[in-house]
Amino acid sequence: MTINLNDGYMFENQHIYTSSSTLLSLLFHFFLISYLFCVKYLMVLIVIFLIISLIDPGISQSNPDDIINTSFRSYCGRNAPSSVSSFINNRNSTLNQLRSQLSSNGTFYARAQSLSDGDSVFGDAQCRQYLTTAQCLSCFDLGVPDLIRCTTGNGAHAYSYNCFVRYENYADFYNNPGTVADVAVGPLGLCGNQSASQSSSFNQDVENLLSDIRVATPKTSDFYVAATTKISSENATAYAVSQCVQNTSQTLCQDCMTRAYNSLSNCLPSTDGAFIDVECFMRYSDAPFFNINQTTDITNFLKGRSSKVPVIGAAVGGVGVFILVLTLTLLYCRWKRSTKAKEDSPELNAVYYNYKDLQLATDNFSKENMIGKGGFGEVYKATLDDKIVVAVKKLEVSNVAMKKEFENEVLLISNIHHRNLLRLLGYSSEVSNLLLVLEYMPNGSLDRFLWGAKKGTLNWYQRYQIIIGIARGLTHLHNEFHVKIIHRDIKSSNILLDDDFQPKIADFGLARFQPEDQTHIVTKFSGTLGYTAPEYILNGHLSDKVDTYSFGIVILEIVSGRRCTDTNFDGPSTDYLLEHAWKLYENKKHMNLIDETMDVNEYEVEHVMKIIEIALLCTQSPVSNRPTMSEVVLMLPNGQSFGERELMRPTFIDHNRRVHIGSSKSSIGNVSQTPKDLAANEELHSKKQMMTK
Repeated sequence: MTINLNDGYMFENQHIYTSSSTLLSLLFHFFLISYLFCVKYLMVLIVIFLIISLIDPGISQSNPDDIINTSFRSYCGRNAPSSVSSFINNRNSTLNQLRSQLSSNGTFYARAQSLSDGDSVFGDAQCRQYLTTAQCLSCFDLGVPDLIRCTTGNGAHAYSYNCFVRYENYADFYNNPGTVADVAVGPLGLCGNQSASQSSSFNQDVENLLSDIRVATPKTSDFYVAATTKISSENATAYAVSQCVQNTSQTLCQDCMTRAYNSLSNCLPSTDGAFIDVECFMRYSDAPFFNINQTTDITNFLKGRSSKVPVIGAAVGGVGVFILVLTLTLLYCRWKRSTKAKEDSPELNAVYYNYKDLQLATDNFSKENMIGKGGFGEVYKATLDDKIVVAVKKLEVSNVAMKKEFENEVLLISNIHHRNLLRLLGYSSEVSNLLLVLEYMPNGSLDRFLWGAKKGTLNWYQRYQIIIGIARGLTHLHNEFHVKIIHRDIKSSNILLDDDFQPKIADFGLARFQPEDQTHIVTKFSGTLGYTAPEYILNGHLSDKVDTYSFGIVILEIVSGRRCTDTNFDGPSTDYLLEHAWKLYENKKHMNLIDETMDVNEYEVEHVMKIIEIALLCTQSPVSNRPTMSEVVLMLPNGQSFGERELMRPTFIDHNRRVHIGSSKSSIGNVSQTPKDLAANEELHSKKQMMTK
């Protein structure tokens, strides 16, 4: 998204301060040319360097105008509070605490919480560090009116160039600000409508400046950088600021800075641009918006990179610097020849990891570090150099040509941020070694708590929160991301739980990376097939309602604590879970489906029965009778709300592995197909796919 900055956000009496040419541009261009040509033409470069280094440098001065705070981005959550009055009281208390903290001199980040009478409100706020305390409070006060209008949702955000204010009904966004519960919050890029007169040099100088602050910001103690650079071909100076939410991690800050840099690079040659995300902010302009004495010394953070430094000496000092840069350049060229670098890969919004580093972090993918194995490959626990624990998924592919497709898929899923979707942190794609670096979930997968080692430890409240969290995650994939993503493999083992037992859906966007001896249409009846919608199995018909069906099956598992392919529920019965649940519903005994290890009270029993009915609605055939996941999200808080829908006997697999397609009469199962029939249908579908290709 691109928005015109100069309409409604501008400075009065803008001044551009001039100075002589600095060493920054020279060093950068020399390093770039040396990299391209290495040893060739070095004598020519030496002569050019000595001539230009004799130019007397100046120092840029700046005197910014009064800051205009414009709250140009705000939005409200859609999850309604259970008690509006309690929510408003907690929200107001949280906002007052935030303002009180920001009123302390030198405080630019604040967070607070109010937990009274339910509907908890957790909030944080941050100002840019070039502001005075009065300006920070002014910016905060301009954002608050946008927030207090949000009485229909228990989360809200307001952003301006100079600050942000945010509150949510959950606390985990403090340490992972990219976590979003119910709003499709995407990054926003804003570009000015004026172009630089000398676009080539302006582009290069500003891009170098943005690259430097991208590298330096995650390394500073407060995740904040303000810097300037001289535009080599003009009498102008560029100003830039970058800032991550203070209470985040270096890795998350680095990821967001990369996204910001990529976005603003596309703004050039516009003379100003800004990037806003829930995790970070970056802005550049050819007009001053902070004082020149407020810049950050980032030299030590760049580790040999070209950076803006004052030129103290003339020719003698320049030659010394030149020799140093020349040495580094030759060493770099030598290193490039001896190292297999990642080439021809797209700009991805995820950290690229060296395969050997991940191999070391997992102890050579040892069995002791393996924490899971699924349809896409094995998963290992790994500890990175910065002591962050992650999960590394090793995709089982041997086709080198799949690398490009893999990177395109990573490009897509690395932009997905939601509280109930597992976060992609990075990747590696050296030759056929395709690895994903993901959030590590210490509680593992949901199935461990339903029929595994942790069976019986989840109460109904926790199970219900898991159900509604899965629904919200699927809704985001289906409707709230710019590309519709159908998971195709929703099952209890693909639902991971964090420390607070909040669910995170794993393996979304990876359907094309099934092992080569499988297809995305699973033909086996064990495990996955029990979750798969019949129209997808029989005819290959794929829609978001395929995920709705699988979600309904997962609900039944959560309620019953049994696998979807379990039998022997009642004596010698060999019904699978879905058929067993339907028969109980027909006889108005579906409360008997409730997990016997779960202690539920009278009110909870009634609630569970309504959730079972929603699960059966999700498994209806034909597909048109199933709700969308966004409709399910609306149904869950208040129990079922079917409207004109009427529950019908769903399609299920019987103990003879025959698929029975349901009808409007609940006592009839009028169509069945054997595994042989299924295989024939699938073969026909595969041929159709080949013909379309």
